Amino acid sequence: MPVQDQTARRLAPLLAVLVAVCGLAVAATPATAAPRPLAAPGDTGDDGEGGSKSLVEQLEAASSGFVEAKAKLKKSQKRQTDLAAEIKRLDAALGPQQKALDEIAQQAYTSGRLGPMSALITANSSDTFLDRAETLATVAAQQNAAIADLKETRAAQQRAKIAIDQAVRDEQTQVNVMAKRKAQAEAALKKANQGADASRASDGGGSASADPAPSAGNGCTEGDPTTSGCLTPRTLHALEQARSDGFTRFTKCFREQNSGEHPKGRACDFSAEKGTFGGDATGGDRTYGDNLANYFINNADELHVLYVIWYRRIWLPSSGWKSYSGAGGDPSSDHTNHVHLSVN
Repeated sequence: MPVQDQTARRLAPLLAVLVAVCGLAVAATPATAAPRPLAAPGDTGDDGEGGSKSLVEQLEAASSGFVEAKAKLKKSQKRQTDLAAEIKRLDAALGPQQKALDEIAQQAYTSGRLGPMSALITANSSDTFLDRAETLATVAAQQNAAIADLKETRAAQQRAKIAIDQAVRDEQTQVNVMAKRKAQAEAALKKANQGADASRASDGGGSASADPAPSAGNGCTEGDPTTSGCLTPRTLHALEQARSDGFTRFTKCFREQNSGEHPKGRACDFSAEKGTFGGDATGGDRTYGDNLANYFINNADELHVLYVIWYRRIWLPSSGWKSYSGAGGDPSSDHTNHVHLSVN
């Protein structure tokens, strides 16, 4: 066998190892890190959203319950405000109605203390009799109408008071639900050795106001403009609102995986860099991520935000910013290269 062929055979395994090593090195380079693809069936590890499947599911349930309870609370509080205004209106109407009834009663006795019958008997002509009869009929009709109006006003007032009592009970129920959901989310984070308070001085800055999201229809029915997958109407709305307010950098939403909201069309990943998901965001890229995270937080009610993940932190509607890092320790699982948004 020629020496060259023998050399080639001996080098082949070594070259294969080198190619494999080089390939792994390239894949692990932070500059090209991206949210992880579908994990193996049954895998309970990090599935691209920074935490285990169990943790993500618990956060989803807790935040979803909190957001829904908060919406019901706002509805109950508005109901109380409307009912209080109605009671005030009814209170104002009671006085004049009672006065009108008193005046009609007084008018009924203008013909003497013996009342209507005396007024008819003392009539000195048929014309006078008919005039008095007609007047008394009119007075009686007015009196009956005034009494009916007064009764209805009082009944409406009582109904409004009962309704406002129920609204107050509903409010307390939702406050209790919100407290339980808050505790649920924080307990899940604590169990995962995460969840310490993690606010920064730059948080909460002013940002544009988003239009309210659609109120109904939350299935994965809309085309995802960032992938070939689908989005819910609310997720698509949040994406469009962010873009219309200047957050137009590289974004991907729908993704096949074993847990989280991406496969449900309820989540998007917004790159801090212009081109694609890169390494740890710094300088202007980090400022962009801060501003985008604040945008979603400041419009959380309008956009039905479940949570926001950015730079080793997670923002929950119930608890604000908490520490949150991925098992991989890379820019994608730590969310230091993109802002993750989940929508209810």
